[in-house]
Amino acid sequence: MGVHPTYAGDRVQVLDTTLRDGAQGASVSFTLKDKIAIALKLDELGVDYIEGGWPYSNPKDYEFFRSIKEYGLRAKVAAFGSTRRKGVRPDKDENLNSIVKADVQAAVIFGKSWTLHVREVLGTTWEENLAMISESVEYLKSHGMEVVYDAEHFFQGYQEDPEMALASIEAAWRAGASVIALADTNGGTPPSEIYRIVQEVKRRFPAMPLGAHMHNDIGCAVANTLMAVAAGARHVQGTINGIGERTGNADLTAVLPTLELKMGFKVLREEPPQIKFGRLREVSRLVYEVLNVQPNPYQPYVGDFAFAHKGGVHADAVMKVPRAYEHIDPELVGNRRVIVVSEMAGGASLALRLSELGISAEKRDPRLKAALEEIKRLEREGYSFDVGPASAELIVLKHLGLYREMFKLKEWRVITGPTSASYAVVKVAIGGIDYVEGAEGVGPVHAVDMALRKALAKAFPDLQRVALRDYKVILPTLVKNTESVVRVTVEFSDGSRVWRTVGVSTNVVEASVKALADGLDYYLQVASLAVAKI
Repeated sequence: MGVHPTYAGDRVQVLDTTLRDGAQGASVSFTLKDKIAIALKLDELGVDYIEGGWPYSNPKDYEFFRSIKEYGLRAKVAAFGSTRRKGVRPDKDENLNSIVKADVQAAVIFGKSWTLHVREVLGTTWEENLAMISESVEYLKSHGMEVVYDAEHFFQGYQEDPEMALASIEAAWRAGASVIALADTNGGTPPSEIYRIVQEVKRRFPAMPLGAHMHNDIGCAVANTLMAVAAGARHVQGTINGIGERTGNADLTAVLPTLELKMGFKVLREEPPQIKFGRLREVSRLVYEVLNVQPNPYQPYVGDFAFAHKGGVHADAVMKVPRAYEHIDPELVGNRRVIVVSEMAGGASLALRLSELGISAEKRDPRLKAALEEIKRLEREGYSFDVGPASAELIVLKHLGLYREMFKLKEWRVITGPTSASYAVVKVAIGGIDYVEGAEGVGPVHAVDMALRKALAKAFPDLQRVALRDYKVILPTLVKNTESVVRVTVEFSDGSRVWRTVGVSTNVVEASVKALADGLDYYLQVASLAVAKI
C-alpha cells in the first residue's frame, strides 16, 4: 500500500520498549549494566522515548532511572505503569506514585478499552473505568510529566463495542495525554482490520495524536504497525529484535527503515539514512549479546543473510545491477552483501566472492569450475558451505594456485577423563620442520585449539589476535551410502573481520579439528594475500 502524498515527509515518533515490554519475554533478563548499555545505544540511534521499566512491579528499575540521569540522554526516559486502582484516589495509588517517584520526563500508562476487561478483570463499571483513566493522566500531568496513554486491547474492544472503546481513549486525550497508543495486546488482529479501525478513529478524532503498539501473535506486528501509520498514527512502539511477551512485539529494526526508506516518513534524527540506520545492526547485535542469544541470520535488514545471494543466476545479476535482487543498498542499514558459496553457486558467485578478497577472476575460468565441482562433492558428503564460507574459499584459493601452505596438521591426539579437563597433543609441520605441542583445555576441542595455537605461535605471532567466537555442532546428518556424519561450524574474529569454517566427520572431535585448522589457516591466507598486493 502506498502512502497518501499528504503524509510524505511526516515525522513519526519512536518509543522503544525493549527494556520494559521486551524484558517481559520468556528467558529475557537484563542486569542494570545491560539496561544502561542498551539505553545508550538507543539514544545514539535516535529514538524519542526509552521506556525503562515498570517501577511498581520491579523496584530494581528505580536504580536504572536514577543511574541513567548521569548520562544526559537526548531521548526522553519513561516509566511504565497502569491507571489507578478502582476506588483509590490517584494520590493514594501506589502504582502511580511509583511512577512519580521514578522522577523521569514521561510516563506510559495503560488502561482498559474493552468492556470484557472492565467487567470481568477489573470488576467495575464503565463510568469508574473512564474516571480511572482521566484522573490518572491528570495526576501524572500535575507532577510535570508527559503522559503517553496505551489503550490496552483497543482493537478487541472496538470490535465489540466501538463507542465504549472510543470513549476510553477520549477520556485520556481530554485529560492531557500527549499520545494515544492503540494496542493490539493479544496480537491477533490482522492488518486489514488495523488499517480500517485506525482510519475510523482518525475520522472520529482528527486532532487526536495516535500511536501503535503491536504484538506478534499471528506474525503481523511489523505489518500492523506500518498499517497503523499509513492510516494516520504518528507514533510507534516496539522492541529491538522484536523481543517481548509470548511471540514478541513489533521489531523496530524492521519498522523504522521501512517507514522512512519505503513509505516516505521521517523517523529518528535528521541525519542521512546510512548514518542513522547504519546503527540498527549495532543495537540489534548488542541486545542479542546481552541476552546470550545467537542472532537470527534471516532477520530483515540486519541479519547476516538479509542480503545473501546463493543462486548463481542471482549472484551474476547482482554483480551487474545490484537493485535487480536487492531492495535497498545493504550499507544503508549497516549491513553488507554476502555471496554464498555452495553447490548452487556458479562461476559468477565464486568470482564475486573472490573480488571481496581483492582477487580478480573470470566467472568462466576452468579453475573455478573445478573448485565448484569439489565444493559440490563435499556438500554431498555432508558439508554445508553456507555456514562455513571460509572453508570454501580455501578450496578456491588452492584451485587458483594462490594458496600457500603455512602449516600442515600432521597428527593430533586427545585424552579425556572423568573431569572436565582434557589434554591434547598436536604435531604441526611448518616449513618442513615438525613441531609437537601439548595443552590442557576445558573439553577436547578447547584442548586441541590451545595446543594448535602453541605450535603455531612462534612462526605466526599474529594468530594471538584471532578469537574463537562461536562453536556449533549439528548432529547427525545421514549421507547417502555412508555412515551418519557430524557437522561442526566455528566462528572466528580478529577484531575487524568475522569468518566461519566448517568441518565434517563421523567423529565430532575430528570435525571440530578440521574447522579449527581451517579457521586459523584462513586468517593466515588472507593476511598473505594482503601482503602480496602491497
